[in-house]
Order: sequence, then C-alpha cells, then structure tokens
Amino acid sequence: MLQQPGLGDAQARLRVYVAKAPPMAEFAGLDACAALLPGQIEQIYRHCGNGWRKVFNVYAKLVWALPAPWQPPLQDVQSWQQWRDRVLLQAGSGTALLFGQQKFAATDCGAEVLHIIAGRQHARDLLAQGLLSESLTGGLVWLDDEFAVARRVRLLVCPYLDYRQLSDIKIARLVQLVRQLPDGLDGS
Repeated sequence: MLQQPGLGDAQARLRVYVAKAPPMAEFAGLDACAALLPGQIEQIYRHCGNGWRKVFNVYAKLVWALPAPWQPPLQDVQSWQQWRDRVLLQAGSGTALLFGQQKFAATDCGAEVLHIIAGRQHARDLLAQGLLSESLTGGLVWLDDEFAVARRVRLLVCPYLDYRQLSDIKIARLVQLVRQLPDGLDGS
C-alpha cells in the first residue's frame, strides 16, 4: 500500500513522481495515495488549468504505449483518451501519480513496480536532498540531459509530463528504455 501523498491506485505497479500536487483543497493534506473517482480528472484540469490537462494526457499516452508487463489493464477501452477518462488514477487502474519530496525507500523498490520521475529538476532535487540514495538505486545513470536510469530498481527519469517536454518521440524513447529494464521485453 502506498503511503506517499498522491493520486491513484494504492497498489499501483506504474508510479510516476512529480514535484507538486494539483492546487486544490481536497489534495492539500494527502498523506497517502488516494484513488480518483470518475470525472475527477476533468474537475482537476478545469480548476487547475491546462497544465494539469497535459499531465493527464501525457500519462495516458504513455500507458497506451507501454509494453507488457508494465502496461496496466486497458479495460476494454478503444483509445488513450477513453482510458484517461474512465480508468487513469482510479482504484484498480494500476497507476499512481505521487507528489513532493518523499524519500525513495527500499519498500518502494519491489520487483513488480516501475518508477518514473517526471522532470529532470525534480530528480536532481531528490538526489540533492538525499531522498534518492545511491546505495538504494545502485546509482542513477544519466543517458543525456533528459533521461536517466537506475536499472536495479526499475527507475527512470524523463522530461516532465507536458507535450512540449515529453513529446510523442520522447514517449517512444521512454518506452524503449522501459523495454530494456529487467522484466521488460528486451531486458534481462
């Protein structure tokens, strides 16, 4: 069970980490992962603006592109847009969006979980504050200015979930990196 502040499935196998929660009163005091209800994604982006709509869109596009075993159940939807509206970050979705400066702990590193830190600066802040220790991750290897990997714990760093930063081409690159992780299609 996820004890980090965030939105989504408390048993999520796909965990995406961002620096801040949507600026809404109902999310201000979260101390654990809370599942969204149908319609709440639309409520969030209507209240918080286009930036949060982009976060949810890019997250759904990423899920739609992921290979087995990392792609959560699509639940008989026909498009990433339907999946976003009907499944993303709800109970049983297999997805979570986690917020803030939380310590990445050994209990977070299960073999059944894929971790993605969205945003180079967020990853660097976690490293600088000792919240993403090298002894735990085996070391974060920067592949370039935007992507990093810690294979041992199935942790990736990618650009922030925004069309301009994590474009379709960069989503494809992220998916290729996922395939190279242990238990991915191309990994050991």
